[in-house]
Amino acid sequence: MSVTELSSKATRSSGRDGGRAGQAGLQKGQQTKAAIVDAALGLATQIGLEGLSIGALAEVMHMSKSGVFAHFGSREELQISVIREYFARFEEEVFYPALNEPRGLPRVQALFGNWMKRVAVELQSGCIFISGAVEFDDRPGPVRDALATSVQTWLAAMYRAVVLAKEAGHLRADADERQIAFEIHGLILALHYEARFLKSPGSIERTLQAFQSILARYGNVATLAGAQRAIPSSSV
Repeated sequence: MSVTELSSKATRSSGRDGGRAGQAGLQKGQQTKAAIVDAALGLATQIGLEGLSIGALAEVMHMSKSGVFAHFGSREELQISVIREYFARFEEEVFYPALNEPRGLPRVQALFGNWMKRVAVELQSGCIFISGAVEFDDRPGPVRDALATSVQTWLAAMYRAVVLAKEAGHLRADADERQIAFEIHGLILALHYEARFLKSPGSIERTLQAFQSILARYGNVATLAGAQRAIPSSSV
């Protein structure tokens, strides 16, 4: 084997080893970033997105500020990463499980029931969508855009479920799908205000009752009895 061949073989071997090391480093970097985002999400639910800072996260993660900063490049990108992570978890807990239910009122009820379960937890920890709306409602920019896009995506999914319920004949032919979706969203917002801010007793029960009232007002009497399932208060 010539010196040239030996050198070439060593270079290829070094390249493979370097590639494996680089991939391991990339995976470790991704894991570190995921851990930072998880910690940031925990902070954001308590102090809001606006309260997040590289310094506070560095202290929580026992890292240097430059080490945290290197994963995001800016405080704004950190906030957007938190919003994306929050929405991903929201989808996993609320949206995807409901897809196991048949189209129509069963799916609408599953979406609402899953949403209520999450709200029951967030009454203690806080909701990024709601606190973020207060913080960024009049502040245009990428963070507000990320928040608004996430909320709009979720509300569009709820609206689509209501449309499918009408197409399945579970709602009256003259039912206004957008009005129904609007009222359902309004129940969640009212619940947060009543239960988290005002500490009004019985807020969850009133919300469940109001949801059943929506179904009763807009439901197709001929099919509602068979399609409707009450959401027990124990589930939230």
